[in-house]
Amino acid sequence: MTGRGLIASSLALVLVASAAIAASPPRRDARVWSAAQQARTGQLALLEKAVNIDSGTGDVDGGAKVIALLRPELEALGMTVRTEKAEAEGLADNVVATLKGTGKGRILMIGHLDTVFEVGAAAKRPYRTDAARAYGPGVGDEKGGVIEAIYALKILRDLGFTNYAQITLLIESSEERGSPGTRKLIDQLLKDADVELNLEPGDPPDLITVWRKGSATYFIDVKGRPAHAGVAPQDGRNAATELLHQLEGAEGFPKTGDQLTVNLTILNAGSRVNIIPEDASAGLNARGRTKAQLQSVEDKLNENAKITAVPDTKVTIRQLAAFPPLADNPDTAALAERAKAIYAGIGMTLGAGGNGGASESALAYEAGVPAIDGLGPVGGKFHSEEEYIELGSVTPRLYLLTKLIMELGPNPPKPASVR
Repeated sequence: MTGRGLIASSLALVLVASAAIAASPPRRDARVWSAAQQARTGQLALLEKAVNIDSGTGDVDGGAKVIALLRPELEALGMTVRTEKAEAEGLADNVVATLKGTGKGRILMIGHLDTVFEVGAAAKRPYRTDAARAYGPGVGDEKGGVIEAIYALKILRDLGFTNYAQITLLIESSEERGSPGTRKLIDQLLKDADVELNLEPGDPPDLITVWRKGSATYFIDVKGRPAHAGVAPQDGRNAATELLHQLEGAEGFPKTGDQLTVNLTILNAGSRVNIIPEDASAGLNARGRTKAQLQSVEDKLNENAKITAVPDTKVTIRQLAAFPPLADNPDTAALAERAKAIYAGIGMTLGAGGNGGASESALAYEAGVPAIDGLGPVGGKFHSEEEYIELGSVTPRLYLLTKLIMELGPNPPKPASVR
């Protein structure tokens, strides 16, 4: 069967499953719902402790403190817990926790403990709540999802549920930089997984994530020649001026939208006010729905680099580690239907969408492992001082994750996509 025919067949199965759900509405699992309600106080208390620990990407000490907080929780569940050194310098350790069961499904959950915030952010803006929301650095992206996973495992233990072959929870430490410290580890874990459940936050009003843009950060580096800015500026070759020329050439890319976007995020030039800048650099963050879109950015920047406006300057383009896109695909669509049915059982409607925030689910997709994303609490304003989660989503999302595991343990998905 061709790839196009296989996708059409898979989508047809999704429609059949949806029709079956409509004919026989799902029911709430009273035991799981009650357990999720009872977990709320402890879940939020542990989240508060985690949020109040700084753990920005590259904060090795902060990452170790978060691990020290969470490791006893995982070990108390009977999990085999190990730390894995980061695969790049200057990053905190990663944690891999595993449970063995009696069923068929091998379930991999992935979350990250690193945030985008600097040391001191937690002291400046500690965890707090109002009537509707919880706030704090990393409360949604993604400590809320990590804590949710731990409490889902607590519920499974308390209910005596073991109908899965294996559950693995990876808590990694460098997702906010494209997971440079975890790529080999993720690849290894995916080889022993039937499905990947990602703990990134859900989007308002109550969405799971079925597609994500890929990300790539490109740096434009310019080498010029220094000179005294007052005595002999003509002897210099201004790297900053050339960088502005290069940035002007990149202005044609869109800055917002559901397709390709390219935005200037870092800009550096010069060392002293009285010296013609010898070095200048800019970082451009690109997000695209396809690899071809991202490649078009790199191609354009390299083409621009061949033409300089300031003589005797040299322009080079380099790229940081990045995530590929999580494309629309029938495997994720089928998982989304399962999730929607679970939510319907508690009288709630679960939506499905996508966004420009890249994640590890794209790596699962690339490896041919069915993946679904955005299973953490619903939130917003990520990467800002106003980051929050909706408190009303905490219990429903815990129920959703727990029930997904309970369904996938005895009945793991069979990948339909051909990539």
